[in-house]
Order: sequence, then structure tokens, then C-alpha cells
Amino acid sequence: MIYEDNHLIVVNKRPGDIVQGDKTGDTPLSEVVKAYLKEKYQKPGEVFLGVIHRLDRPTSGIVVFARTSKALTRMNALFKAKEVHKTYWAIVQNPPPAESGRLVHWLERNPKQNKSYARPGETPNGKKAVLNYRLMRSLDRYHLLQIEIETGRHHQIRAQLSSCGCSIKGDLKYGSPRSNPDGSIHLHARELEFIHPVKKTPLKVQAQPPKDALWDACL
Repeated sequence: MIYEDNHLIVVNKRPGDIVQGDKTGDTPLSEVVKAYLKEKYQKPGEVFLGVIHRLDRPTSGIVVFARTSKALTRMNALFKAKEVHKTYWAIVQNPPPAESGRLVHWLERNPKQNKSYARPGETPNGKKAVLNYRLMRSLDRYHLLQIEIETGRHHQIRAQLSSCGCSIKGDLKYGSPRSNPDGSIHLHARELEFIHPVKKTPLKVQAQPPKDALWDACL
């Protein structure tokens, strides 16, 4: 747990965890957090926990849950109004086209493949996707990028980086030559910043990336 109060609970998701239940039947993070709250506060009966947003299964980092329906409604509104500032870290295998830049694409989602395709121009079925990136560090074979997204689209960072030749390490679906042994990809939701939905004060939460040799080397 990164942060907890009466209204919100913020978790650093491990790669491989699913946020909400799916057809795999694996125990989702939401149920793990419910069990934690039930035990910690000795709550009888069902524990309320609202899923506000998700991260892809192979991705790590910040996930915010709502502990009350009021917080859930207000956080949903903040995300919809793009009033949540999101920062990611990604380790890519090729250097970006410039040390910093802005990527604008139209993403077309293919549900059967569970994949999005980044197109350079507007398309009938595409949704506009915008991100800003900055090169933080270069190693011999890998490069650490800081990414701030302006839109929240399906597989946005993965598809947009892949489209400019910067596939994320381990992301076979989007052009990486090899998978990571544990099925993860080197994409991490590093920071969220927003106005607390109930307290109305600024809140910034940060999560450390998973412990592995490459993350350690980049940081």
C-alpha cells in the first residue's frame, strides 16, 4: 500500500496482477485489497471497493481504488475530465527520435487481438492519442523514458512507442524481439497527481518500479 485514508487506497501493482476479475479466473487485485481492508478494520459483511481505473496485466505501478461510493463517483469524474496527471516510466530498446517530444496518433483498437494500432493521421474508427516523452537515461542497450499522457487510450503508450520504433522491453505484442521471463513488460505507472475527491487538497502518489537488474541500472 502506498497511500490510504477513509476514501481512497493506492496500491503499487506488481506485473502479472490483474486489477479486476476476467475470464482467466485469477484472483484480481481488487479482491486482495478487499481482503486486506476486511481484516485490518475487522469489517463484517461485504467490503466496498470501487475500481476507478486499470493497468495492463504485464504493467506495474500505481492503481487507485475508492473506499466509498462518493469517492468513486468523484474520482471517475476527475479521470473523465482529464484532471488526473499521469506519469509513466518505460525502458525501450531503441533510442527515441529526439531527446524529448510529443507523439500524436489515432489509435484503432482490435478487440479480437486485444491490440491497438497507431495511425499517423485521423481515421474513421480511430481515437486521438497524445503523449509527451523525455529521455531520462541511456545505457548500452536500453533507454529510460519518462512519459506523460494527455489521453487514456487502450494500450496507448505501448502502441505509440512501438510506432516510432521504440518498443518497450519485453512487449512481444508491440514489437519487442523477446519477452521477459516473468511475462512482464518494462512499463511502470510512476506517479499520479490530482485533487483529493473529498478533502479537496492536492495529492501526489509515487510508486517504485519492481526490483530487477535493469530497473536498478536505469535508476
